[in-house]
Formats: sequence, structure tokens, C-alpha cells
Amino acid sequence: MTNALFIVSESGYWGEECTAPLTALTDAGVDVTVATPTGSPPSIDERSVDPENVGEETAERVREIHETDDRLADPVPVADVDAADYDAVVFPGGHGTEWDVNQDSHARAALRTAVDGDDGTALVVCHAVGILAYTRDADGGFLVDGRDVTGFPNEWEEGIVDDRDRLPDGRKLPYWVEDEVVAAGADWDAELDADTSVTVDGDLVTARGPESSAAAADALLDELGVDDD
Repeated sequence: MTNALFIVSESGYWGEECTAPLTALTDAGVDVTVATPTGSPPSIDERSVDPENVGEETAERVREIHETDDRLADPVPVADVDAADYDAVVFPGGHGTEWDVNQDSHARAALRTAVDGDDGTALVVCHAVGILAYTRDADGGFLVDGRDVTGFPNEWEEGIVDDRDRLPDGRKLPYWVEDEVVAAGADWDAELDADTSVTVDGDLVTARGPESSAAAADALLDELGVDDD
């Protein structure tokens, strides 16, 4: 059976960016394991389940999955899993990833194994794309150097943070994803004129944001050779 490891933020994941791929892969028969940096249950960014922000239907669906999915309720510590045992590693986004997943050495090792190893594929969504700016390949270079990627763009971040880079909840954004990933050598294109943005470069699949989550899951299933009908 095809299997996948989801590495989810404890500091606030964006609901749809996790639940859309989680549901799509599960429905396609993929065996999913959820991990977090410490093994504590992930927390959800409340803005991603606010009906005024994402719509009532999305908010209700995402919150139900967050509150009832046993895999999200009882994750394993990322240090206790080996990405080589999985066909795919998925990194849902959310601002919270900037504080934990993207800075976690075991999460970065899992990404390197999936993308730079002999087998495996990685899907990285939205703010989680920032992990590419901190992940090295086997030779010590940046894993993302020379790769085509999409992710959460500066133009969108400008509409969220204030002039001191503070988020609505008061936390200061530690870095801007686009800036850091471009500095690491990526060929960045968030396709701002398109409704969705998903980029496949070898074993690396990246997605721009929530509205691209379902398309990203479909792209990952295609890469895995899994029929989602």
C-alpha cells in the first residue's frame, strides 16, 4: 500500500492545506501517518476555520476533521519516524510552520530524504515552503537551488502583517517565505494571475496556498501513480 507522512505544525497549521490533501490521499487508499515536531497534537490557525474568512462550508468541514481525525489527535514525534519508509512526505502550510516545522532538523532531514534520495516525493504547501530555505542536500548545498517552486508570495504577506511584520495575533513574522527561498537559489513563480499554483520539479511538489491544496493533492497522487477515482 502507498503510504505518506504528514508533518504538521503545532504552532498553527492552515486548515485546508492539511485537510484537503489528507482527505484526498485517504480517499485514494493511501495510508497516512501524522507527525509533529514534539508528538503533541497540532494546533489549527483559527483564521482558517473562521467562516468570515474562509466561508461557512470550508470552516465547518475543516474544523470537523481537525476535531475528529484520530491521526491528527495522536501524532508521532517527527524524530521517531524515517522518511525513507514512506512514499511521500507532506508539509501542510500555515504561519505556524515558520516557528516549528521549518526550523526542525528532523523535518528538514525528512524533506531531504524524500526529495534528494533514491525514492520518495514531497509536497510542500504555502508557508511550509519556507523549509526549503533551510534544507541542505547531501553535498551541503541548498536543496532548492535551481528548482522551480511556488509558495506563499510576498504580495499576499503584505496584506496580512503590519509595518513591523506582526501578524494579527501579535506574533512577529520571523521571515518572508518568498525572500528566503529565492535567496537559497529557487526559481520562484507564485503565478499570481492564476486561480491555483502548483509546481512539480522532480520529486518536489510545491503549492501556493489554500486554494491550491486540492490541486496539489491531485498532483501528488499523479506523481505516486495512485488512481484517485
